[in-house]
Amino acid sequence: MIPFPLLAVQAQLALLGIIVGGIIIFILMLFIFKYGWIYIQALASGAPVPLIQLIGMTLRRVNAKIIVDGRIMAKKAGIDIDTPTLEAHYLAKGHVLNVVQALIAANKANIELNFNRACAIDLAGRDVLDAVKTSVNPKVIDVPDPKKGKGTIDAVAKDGIQLKAKARVTVRANLERLVGGATEETIIARVGEGIVSTIGSAATYKEVLESPDDISKTVLGKGLDSGTAFEILSIDIADIDVGDNIGAKLQADQAEADKRVAQAEAEKRRAMAVAREQEMSALNVENRAKVILAEAEIPKAISQAFRDGNFGVLDYYNLRNIQSDTEMRNSISQSGKDSPKTE
Repeated sequence: MIPFPLLAVQAQLALLGIIVGGIIIFILMLFIFKYGWIYIQALASGAPVPLIQLIGMTLRRVNAKIIVDGRIMAKKAGIDIDTPTLEAHYLAKGHVLNVVQALIAANKANIELNFNRACAIDLAGRDVLDAVKTSVNPKVIDVPDPKKGKGTIDAVAKDGIQLKAKARVTVRANLERLVGGATEETIIARVGEGIVSTIGSAATYKEVLESPDDISKTVLGKGLDSGTAFEILSIDIADIDVGDNIGAKLQADQAEADKRVAQAEAEKRRAMAVAREQEMSALNVENRAKVILAEAEIPKAISQAFRDGNFGVLDYYNLRNIQSDTEMRNSISQSGKDSPKTE
């Protein structure tokens, strides 16, 4: 017969074993629940990932499902990418699934694109999948960009007539220049500049309207895609309208400006003439004052002549007669000017 204390110890050991076994089963179930389906999915897809690597991904804060899904997609497409490589791109804040899908699309389209270049494009902030799609299926860029609020490219021919043009540029992505290459805004700016330059060099606006495709040929021949992330396939003039007669407006504005300058010069001369007239009037008044002062000295001179015996009474009366005769003649001449003419 087993002593009671021994039975108690055995019961405690059995209970402890049950608890430890439960914990182990719980941990196993947790691992199976967390990693079992992913592990089985990878194994069944022919792209097995060791369970220890799945656990390591969790410790490294890597989303294991994204890595496994990316590896499965690549494997099924015939592209072999190992798990650490995908993890490294994930830890670099890259879009793993996007890169894998881009590699698959490039492979199916026979476009040369390796994993490192795709990662570089993705880490540079570009949508590598969209770039591959654009390389396979070219996209159309409107010039000018309607989102900027301007509907046409305005240019003036040599005859002064304004033309309003719209263009559509067909481009495809150049994967080799996608990292460090200029974006769509550069293409839009360069094409707009080329349109303005081509229209501005035309002798008349009629030449442009007769053959708008000359604009496309001229602009396309300038190599506007140099240094950009795109290759320009074609430039098509979608619409071109006649605007205002800018030359006539400029001439009218210049004539108006010239008229204002002439008016200002005339006003300046008139002001100078008025000032000169005022100066002459003041000078006339000054001279009259001098005459009056001089006339005021005559009686003094006559009086002095009388005292000195150089001027007699008869001489004085003769002087008075001459003055009276002169005043009478002046009065007659003035009355003749003022009297109305008789027919």
